[in-house]
Amino acid sequence: QVQLVESGGGLVQPGGSLRLSCAAFGNIFSIYAMGWYRQAPGKQRELVAAITSGRSTNYADSVKGRFTISRDNAKSTVYLQMNSLKPEDTAVYYCNGAIATHSRVVNDYWGQGTQVTVSS
Repeated sequence: QVQLVESGGGLVQPGGSLRLSCAAFGNIFSIYAMGWYRQAPGKQRELVAAITSGRSTNYADSVKGRFTISRDNAKSTVYLQMNSLKPEDTAVYYCNGAIATHSRVVNDYWGQGTQVTVSS
């Protein structure tokens, strides 16, 4: 079994910064693409940023230039550095990973979500 554990959410003023972390634990053989999604009240979950095992990245247009996704393969961890935060960034942020267990089966895993609130 694999678990993704997120941390780093909280309340921040507009223009501020937060860094989210997501660590993978369990029966892990290899971690492929990882990403961050968010879901605001009344809205659908959307992709914020993604990073491949080769560290190629992809961002939603709304966060380009403000957010940076990175990963530390030795720690099985993905990060999301969020700068110049805006009230519209307020949402529950979810970590996602395509992970192979030692049986070589690749599944899609989700974290439990962490709340980010941008407000003065």
